[in-house]
Amino acid sequence: MAEALWKPTICGQAPHAPALLQGLCNLPIDPSLPFLNQFNFEMLALRPSICRACRKAQIRPARAFATASGPIQQPPRDNYVKLVEVGPRDGLQNEKKTIPLATKIELIERLAKTGVSTIEGGSFVSPKWVPQMANSSEILEHLLTRKVSSPAQTSYSFLAPNIKGLQNAQALLAKYPGAFASQLQPSTDASTPAVEVAVFAAATESFSKKNLNCDIATSLDRFREVIRESKAAGLRVRAYVSVVLGCPFEGYDVDPHKVAEISTELLESGADEVSLGDTTGMGTAPRTKELLNCMRAAGIRNEDIAMHFHDTYGQALVNTAVSLEHGIRTFDSSVGGLGGCPYSPGATGNVATENMIYFIESLGMDTGIDLDAMSDIGAWITGELSKANDSTVGKAVLGARSREAATA
Repeated sequence: MAEALWKPTICGQAPHAPALLQGLCNLPIDPSLPFLNQFNFEMLALRPSICRACRKAQIRPARAFATASGPIQQPPRDNYVKLVEVGPRDGLQNEKKTIPLATKIELIERLAKTGVSTIEGGSFVSPKWVPQMANSSEILEHLLTRKVSSPAQTSYSFLAPNIKGLQNAQALLAKYPGAFASQLQPSTDASTPAVEVAVFAAATESFSKKNLNCDIATSLDRFREVIRESKAAGLRVRAYVSVVLGCPFEGYDVDPHKVAEISTELLESGADEVSLGDTTGMGTAPRTKELLNCMRAAGIRNEDIAMHFHDTYGQALVNTAVSLEHGIRTFDSSVGGLGGCPYSPGATGNVATENMIYFIESLGMDTGIDLDAMSDIGAWITGELSKANDSTVGKAVLGARSREAATA
């Protein structure tokens, strides 16, 4: 049934011709279209029906090239799992107490030293809506002007939900040409930060209107412009889709085919990766598997997907295991389990980075992250925020260390 959703009766895309010649597509051709004589890439903007073979032939290589040219890609190892640290942005953005700029910068610098390859640095949004992110420009400027110690090059992601936010970020980047790596100007220097842009969509209309103040279609139109301008500037783009496994307003029944459709829109607009967020923590193993099967049926590669789990119902690691088995190798997590959903009363934070490191490495896989150092950071930042440390692994690591010190 899922396959049928992605096979139109007529393929109207220019790249169909080479796909047809290679035997990749057996769908009927609309003879009125001019693609047999010319490959008009501007037809992409018309968004005719596209068969899966043509989507793979045309869109996938373009995205793979952009991703491959990124400055921080890890060696292709099936046992390597990339963790994207979202604590400094997603973890802190809903804190009521104003967090000092110095604390945010210290958090980011300490995280970079652990071996994390990608860190959310902040958000270029209106301070009226997210006051905690008001000093994101100062954070970005600090990263561009100071050498942050890290074992390998670190990429810093900044949310830009609209063109104004992107322009504010680009104005700052323009002040420091050569100070950062991008897809147009890659660098192998570990001390040179890479900069990414992120956009944030939703899988349900209710959540989109509550969180973005517009419907899904309008948000995607807005993000296309942000993505286009970001890619023109050589910036890697990460797209988030929230409430993919449960919505605080519409419940558990989030259509996985709709998630795949939104993800395809974002990827075909030029995003390098889509992060699927279980914002409410409602996800279960069977429904996670169903979602990933729909993504595969839509022609979306595992390499283009990241999973973002919350541990509200204690299912984050179970869903991680399902995703690993499916072939996903990128996950979001937050030090100390920081974060939560402001529109989901009782929803706990993101899955803790410490828990993810321990779980993944206990399976014989590698994250490249120092668990001891990450556990120290989790204890420190939750103390700074006067919050409980929600990482069971972090607390266990520190407890074992204390016992060893006491008996030494």
